[in-house]
Amino acid sequence: MAAAMTTCSSAIAAASETLAKPASTRTFSATNLALQSSSSKLGFKSLRLRRCAAASGSALGARMVSVPAVKAPALLDFDTKVFKKEKINLAGHDEYIVKGGRDLFHLLPDAFKGIKQIGVIGWGSQGPAQAQNLRDSLAEAKSDIVVKIGLRKGSRSFAEARAAGFSEENGTLGDIWETVSGSDLVMLLISDSAQADNYEKILSHMKPNSILGLSHGFLLGHLQSLGLDFPKNISVIAVCPKGMGPSVRRLYVQGKEINGAGINASFAVHQDVDGRATDVALGWSVALGSPFTFATTLEQEYRSDIFGERGILLGAVHGVVESLFRRYTENGMNEDLAYKNTVESITGIISKTISTKGMLAVYNALSEDEKREFEKAYSASFYPCMEILYECYEDVASGSEIRSVVLAGRRFYEKEGLPAFPMGNIDQTRMWKVGERVRSTRPAGDQGPLYPFTAGVFVALMMAQIEILRKKGHSYSEIINESVIEAVDSLNPFMHARGVSFMVDNCSTTARLGSRKWAPRFDYILTQQAMVAVDNGTPINRDLISNFLSDPVHGAIKVCAELRPTVDISVPPDADFVRPELRSSN
Repeated sequence: MAAAMTTCSSAIAAASETLAKPASTRTFSATNLALQSSSSKLGFKSLRLRRCAAASGSALGARMVSVPAVKAPALLDFDTKVFKKEKINLAGHDEYIVKGGRDLFHLLPDAFKGIKQIGVIGWGSQGPAQAQNLRDSLAEAKSDIVVKIGLRKGSRSFAEARAAGFSEENGTLGDIWETVSGSDLVMLLISDSAQADNYEKILSHMKPNSILGLSHGFLLGHLQSLGLDFPKNISVIAVCPKGMGPSVRRLYVQGKEINGAGINASFAVHQDVDGRATDVALGWSVALGSPFTFATTLEQEYRSDIFGERGILLGAVHGVVESLFRRYTENGMNEDLAYKNTVESITGIISKTISTKGMLAVYNALSEDEKREFEKAYSASFYPCMEILYECYEDVASGSEIRSVVLAGRRFYEKEGLPAFPMGNIDQTRMWKVGERVRSTRPAGDQGPLYPFTAGVFVALMMAQIEILRKKGHSYSEIINESVIEAVDSLNPFMHARGVSFMVDNCSTTARLGSRKWAPRFDYILTQQAMVAVDNGTPINRDLISNFLSDPVHGAIKVCAELRPTVDISVPPDADFVRPELRSSN
């Protein structure tokens, strides 16, 4: 106990020293991540110890594993022999990126040197888009590298893959295990829970010195929870598009006439057995059409990605619109107008404005009276949103959320005498029926109204998520792509076309599970705390508003916006972007 108290005292001292620094330069050590930080910039009034003493006696401390529970921050610089590395400055921090473009496709044979076959395993959210983009880019580069789809025997996705131009006859479609065994780069794009249940067999089929490619760090998180890591005779890389698969393909096709458009991606090199890993990863990202590619680690990627899906990308925005729609209708607003002022506002004009001009442009577009409504909503919502986001991030970082996904995936099937419980749809309640009616009569190109109260809640959520990731040590490239760009340039345009409920029913399995779990938490806390504060006339926190207006993230977003392609994603209302494995059941 004395040792634990000494640790806690040291943590408090370290946190106090950290909090005295400017926000843009603060970093948290592994010890003071156990604290709920107090900052005059954020308006916190107290410093509260969060079970520091108890943590030292947890199961984590007693577990004997070969992988450390906490890793030092990785150096995110990298060397490439094929592509041009460029330095950008985001909020005072230098970061390195590689810009994409179709004029770089001729470099792909050099980037993929030594690779004869790329096996794309799975045909879910990312598989179809990545396989087709890779195939088309390599064809344009006049490369003879084969892109082959590997599926389970009897899978219904064989027909989908054949329709996309892959076939058994030309060697571009086949059995999963034959594809893994015969590939030099194995892109594992099956669901996260399926990866957790099948990784041993997959890894055992890979050739020595081949490369395992991931588009999500989930499998590393699962292995870490078991005290394991990847075999040392293969390279392990990741290229993670900051958007769902259909948007990766949609923008790639749209960008053919302007030297490329697409979804930004992060990349990570976890293991490199022969020095090729970085250029293979960058080549993969360029071939997907990524406008710019930034470095991360597998660990940072899965933390930010799983957290982001449960936050503003899906779960939190679902909870926000449910809460606001109910509030507006209960206060007498017409149902159609309430839907327009919630879902249509967020997925339309608010997202469009943030995408091209940033969050400050949303605020500056309002009249003085509307700004007061925005400030009232922002002030009341910021900390309630941050509370749930903070808890969510720590659940992801601790492995709890990863274990939840794995266990949920196993409940999809009958076992132990219990029935199967696959995920059901969430689009049958009144709000989503109203949404169908609103969209059916919506004029072409209508982006919905800029409703100030809704804007205040949504921007507060976005800023709270940015602050959590910033305090947890993520790079600004990762923060902005995971909290801003992926939301407004990838997911929200699809939500505008079909509704938030459609995305909750048709995103990746991990994202869909997370949304169902966390959306009610955001709905509840906004209803019980934020809206009560507004109704009680709680004064606006002027420090919060001042900090929002002067936050350095706005400058960083502007830099990223300048790297954005000129093409906006186009999603026709009748676009067929249902995940293939769900099409027959829905």
